[in-house]
This record gives sequence, C-alpha cells and structure tokens, in this order.
Amino acid sequence: MITITLTQAALALVAGILPLTVLPALPGLYSGIALFVIACIAGSLPYHFSKLLSVALLGLLWATFNAQQILQQTSALVGNRQQVVATVSSSYLQKEESHKVVLTLKEVNGQRIFPPLTVKVSSDSFPGGYCAGQNWLLTMSLRPVHSQLNLASFDSQRWAVANRQTLRGSIRSAGLLSGECSIRQEKINVASGQLAGLENMPVLLALAFGERGLIDQKTLQLFKVTGTAHLMAISGLHIGVAALIGWLSARGLQFLLPLRLIDYRFPILLSWLAMAYYTWLSGLNPPAMRAALAITLWLVLRLCKVRSDPWQVWSWGVALLMVSDPLGILSDSFWLSCFAVAGLIFWFQWAPLPSRYSRHWYWAWVRWGHLQAGMTFLLLPMQIGLFHGLSSASFVANLWAVPIVSLFTVPLVLLALFLNHFPYDLAQPLIDLLWLLADHSLKWVVAGLQRVEHYWLPLGETSVALSFSGWIAVIVWRMGWFKTHYTSVMAICGLMLLWRQTTNKENWRLDMLDVGHGLAILIEKNGRGVLYDTGNRWEGGSQAQMQILPYLQWRNIDLDQIIVSHSHMDHHGGTELVKAAFPAAIVRSSFIGNRPCIKGQIWHWQSLRFEVLWPLTLKEYANNNDSCVIKVSDGRFSVLLSGDIEKEAEMQLVRENRKNLRVNLLQVPHHGSNTSSIGPFLRATGAEVAIASAARFNVWRLPAEKIKQRYRKNGVIWRDTARSGQLSAFFFNNHWVVKGLREQLMPRWYHQWFGVRGDNE
Repeated sequence: MITITLTQAALALVAGILPLTVLPALPGLYSGIALFVIACIAGSLPYHFSKLLSVALLGLLWATFNAQQILQQTSALVGNRQQVVATVSSSYLQKEESHKVVLTLKEVNGQRIFPPLTVKVSSDSFPGGYCAGQNWLLTMSLRPVHSQLNLASFDSQRWAVANRQTLRGSIRSAGLLSGECSIRQEKINVASGQLAGLENMPVLLALAFGERGLIDQKTLQLFKVTGTAHLMAISGLHIGVAALIGWLSARGLQFLLPLRLIDYRFPILLSWLAMAYYTWLSGLNPPAMRAALAITLWLVLRLCKVRSDPWQVWSWGVALLMVSDPLGILSDSFWLSCFAVAGLIFWFQWAPLPSRYSRHWYWAWVRWGHLQAGMTFLLLPMQIGLFHGLSSASFVANLWAVPIVSLFTVPLVLLALFLNHFPYDLAQPLIDLLWLLADHSLKWVVAGLQRVEHYWLPLGETSVALSFSGWIAVIVWRMGWFKTHYTSVMAICGLMLLWRQTTNKENWRLDMLDVGHGLAILIEKNGRGVLYDTGNRWEGGSQAQMQILPYLQWRNIDLDQIIVSHSHMDHHGGTELVKAAFPAAIVRSSFIGNRPCIKGQIWHWQSLRFEVLWPLTLKEYANNNDSCVIKVSDGRFSVLLSGDIEKEAEMQLVRENRKNLRVNLLQVPHHGSNTSSIGPFLRATGAEVAIASAARFNVWRLPAEKIKQRYRKNGVIWRDTARSGQLSAFFFNNHWVVKGLREQLMPRWYHQWFGVRGDNE
C-alpha cells in the first residue's frame, strides 16, 4: 500500500493553500465540486504523487471555502439600519482623540453570526465611554471595507481579510446590554494606573497587553527605521520568552523537590501555562496566537518524546497554522514569522559557528552576534519587500535592543503582571519597583536606538533580487561553488545586479494613483517623472506620505517637476512634503508663488511635449475653473490633464482650442462631477479612454452615474480608481493600453469590491 509521510502531507497542504495568495478569483460551487471529486479519485489511486495531489487539492478547497465564507458574510451583512448585538473587542486606553473601536458581531437582525466577524466603528459613537467585554444593542449601517490600492502602498484590504475585519460601521443609536468589562480590560485599567507618570508607559502597555494605541508616531517611526518594530508588541519572540520563563521557573522549583517528585512533564506544563497566559494578555491577537500554536506543537512533540528534524517541525508547524486559519497567509506577520524561523534553521545548519564558540558562557556574545547576523542578512527579502527599505544599522540596533527587551523588560513586565494577582497592599512596593525598572530598561533601549535612527535607507523594486544575496552567498560558500564553478557564480551575481535594471518596454507611462477623493498623476520616462497634483492632506497625515512618496521610492523615480493644477487641498495637499523629498524639482502652478502654468507655455521634457491650454492668467487663489490644463504628447499619442475644470472653462476651451483638444487619453475633469464633462468638450477631445480619480464611498457620490453614461454614449471607455485602484497607461511605438491594478496588473480575489457591487456612496 502506498503511503505518504506526515512531512510530505504537511508540505502538500502548504502547496495547496498557498494559491490563495494569488488567485484572481475564487472557484465557484461547481468548480469546487469538481476539485473535490478529483481529490477523491487521486487519493484512491495507488500512486505516491496522486495521494500528494489529493491532499493539496483538499487544502485548496479548505482555503477557498474560508475565503468564500467571509465574502458571503460580508455581502449578506452590508446594509443600512441593521439591528446588531455586538461585543466590544477593543480595550479602552483613555485616548482623548477620536479613534477606531473593534466590535465582534454576535447577532445581526436576530441571526447569530458564525464564524465571528468584526467591524470597526468610531469611538465617537460611545460618548459615555466603553470597555472591552461590554455587550451593546446597536442600530447601525454596515459597509464593506474598501482600500486605496497602489503598487508599493500598504494593502489594507488584504490586511482586513486576513484579520476578518471586512466591515466598517456607522452607529445610529446604541443601548448598553451588559456594562461589565472583561477581566483583561480590568487588568489593563490596573496596569495603566500603576504606569501613570512613567515615560515609556505606552510601550510598556504594548509589551504587557499588545495594545499599541497610545504609542505616538515619533516612537513608532524610531522603531521602524531602526528595524526593531517587532520588539514593541507581543510577538512570537515575546511568547517564546514567556514559555522559557515558565520552563526555567519549573526547573527552579524542581531543585526544591525530592527526587521522586521530579517529572520531565512539569516544566513542559508550566512553560505552556506561562505562554498561554501571555497569549491571553495579548488579546489573542493573530501573531501571538500563531506563536502559541507553534510552541504548543513543539511542546507536544517534547512531551511525546518524538524525535524529529528541525525542518520537519517547521513544515508541520506551517501546515498547522495554515489549516487552523487559511486566511492568515494574507498577513505580512505570518510570512515574517515563518521566514524568520526558516532563516534560523538554515543559518545554524549551513553557517554554524566553530565548535569552540558553542561552549562556555564567555563566548555568549559571539553566539548572539552570529545569530543576529543571520537574521539581518536572511530576512533582507522580507525587510525590503514589506517595508521598502532597511536600516543599515539594524544589526547594531537589534544587537543592542533585543537582549535588553528579552532578558530584562519582558520578564519584569510579566513578573509585575503576575504579582497583581496578590493583594495589592502587600505587593505594591515590589510592583512599582518592577514597573520602574522596566521603564528604565526601555530608556536604555530608546537612547541606543536614537543614535542610529538616521541610517534608514529607502529601497525600490530593483533591490529585491539583491536582497537574496545573503541566502545565495551562504549556499555558494558552504557548497564550495566559488572555487569549482567560478564563472557560474559570477554570472549569477551579474544577473542579480542587472535584474529590473533593463529599460522598460514602453516608451513612457502615465500612472493615476489611487488617492481617494483627490488627484495625483505621474508621468514617467527613463526613470524620471513629472507629478501632476499631490493629493489631499489632513491633520496627522497626507496622501503624499501614505501613497505618493512610497510609490516614487519603490519605483526609483526622480521627480523633475511638480505641477499643481489649482489651490484646492485635495489637489495640492502634499506639495510641501513631495518638494521636501525632491528639492531639485521645479514647481509649476496656476496660482502665484511658483513657476506659472498658464496658456501658451510650451516645454519639452524627456522628448515629451507639454503645452498649457488653460488658464489665461495667474490667480492669487486658483479655483476649479482656474485649473492648469496641459496636453502631453509624444508626437503620436497624447494625454489631456484637466484638473477640476467645470462647464465654463470647458466651453471656452472648445471655442478657442477645439483643434488642439484631440487626445487619446483624457483625465476626467472634477472627478466625474455633474458640473463638468459637457458633451461638446468630450466630442472635441475625441478621447478613446477616460480615467477618473475618485473614492468609492465619497460624500458627493462621485463619479455621477449620468456623467459615466455620457462618456459611454460618446464612445469613450470609462475607468476610475474607485473600482480599479491605480490606473496605468503604457505608451509604445505603435499602440498604447490602460491597465488597472485590481483587474490587470495585480488581480487578486481579495482586491475586488466587497459587498454590493456598483455602489459608490
């Protein structure tokens, strides 16, 4: 009888679930039935490969079932004035400003919700306050999550699916059913009172309970640019530290016991209990849960005395994590954890320290440096792929911060939390001392990190291939290929250096970035760019910071010019930030203060011709009809950038520039508003395709359906960022094409519109 090993089955499951990350669409009912039948037939055949195929297909079916389930739940629950019974999941942290609160839906319109689904609402909906564990009866509107989607920006829609938070809510009325707070919330309240006045209170709360809501942006940025962000929340490292503390505590207790009472299972049990307690304190957040599940597997293997290879345990653990939560593979933290553990196994097997450094306590610093060097080099692909840059001082930063946090801060935090179970009057002095010592340990960490915070290096897509050099170098060194296959090794190095360095096939391209209600268009050629408008800005952030600059840095684009169409905030909100990032860039605008952008101006850039068609004069403050209208042409194909012009400006352009208005691609004026896009203007442009920048759920309900129909009646293909995300037009010698990130460039099932199709409320 043909059988497969547990490791082979685990790898087959992983192979089957992995396609969930790249599927453009989920298989329907009949496709699922067909796959199940194939899996059953393959499993019954007397072949090794067929049995592996059967397991892989079953893994795929399980993954797609979970994905279909969450999409169906989301579509079913979307609607206005829903009667909802929900439990507050977010902990109350005494934040003064408005913030998001996560609710777990228990019932909607009298129907139980299983599996549980969460929804985010504004904290303003609870004027009397809230706490985790409360049950509320709510009348609310539910909308599906919808993210802006640009290459290189944070994929919040994928994150929402991975965390089962595919709904956003707006509460109309609220009634408290049960005001009792959860035990965890009470512990947070107690700890917050004990930490009051300490400098690093927000970070200590994050380490104690996984709650990062009070950490300010400056501190978060410090940890990010030094490569130590993983230390400031309850991650796999901290769960492992808790398990180790439990094991060491048990071993310490066993020194006091008679020999007949010493059992190898006691340290394993106490290790698991300590890990489970810390996981519960974290709010059962997904990274902590994954670490707890993986450590539980390892402890069970120890308990059952199963001898196994590290790669076997890794494959079993990854398969277990994927089966327990298939949607978790859409999470960046999942891949960071799996990659980190795989990197450690690879590093210690392929690049071990000489045996003389593996013994004696005084070589501990060498062992720690060796481990950290492996993590630094082998995690480069994840670091660059996820964060689009790296800190050249991350090795030093982690060498400094990780031992302090792991050996001092986390144990002090756990001991303080443990002592809170005793009468406070007795334990108070010691608890206060422990919190004070933990605060001081973080001061040492921060002081060290501040010395290396200016070594952050933004890296683009051309660096991805080079990021694997650490893995390749270890393999080449260990296999001795540099001596025996010198030419082949050098060829590989050359290919890595030249990867993505070749010139693009298109002559030039235009990218309309998805910046919600606003505008940002990049014209790119030969690695250089002209930016037309810079998106919106608000208190605490901007589209330039979140979308535009990450895109420019990832694509390695140097800006030569910034053109601001008019004075409205949704078009020039990010100008200062973009200009600061590219100080040599020329700024043009239709209002006073920059180089003028008025009718009659013509200039050439990278062999493209820019001609300003409107406005006639500069303004102190440029309104919609004062937008700078520019025709960009390569001699064969042309584009019209129209800003926010309305009917009056369109009519005047038709009267004075009819012959010059003909283009292939038109940027839809004023986001598709009823005030723009008159028939004569559309017919004068003769555009083949029109692209509009709009948000899906904007208060003005743009683009207007009537305007979209008007374009279609005039034979113009309509595309907008609300549905497609980033829109990119590629211009070649004899043809051109427009592609959307959702549909053509990166089609994924989790990028599509959730909920009711066709709504743009």
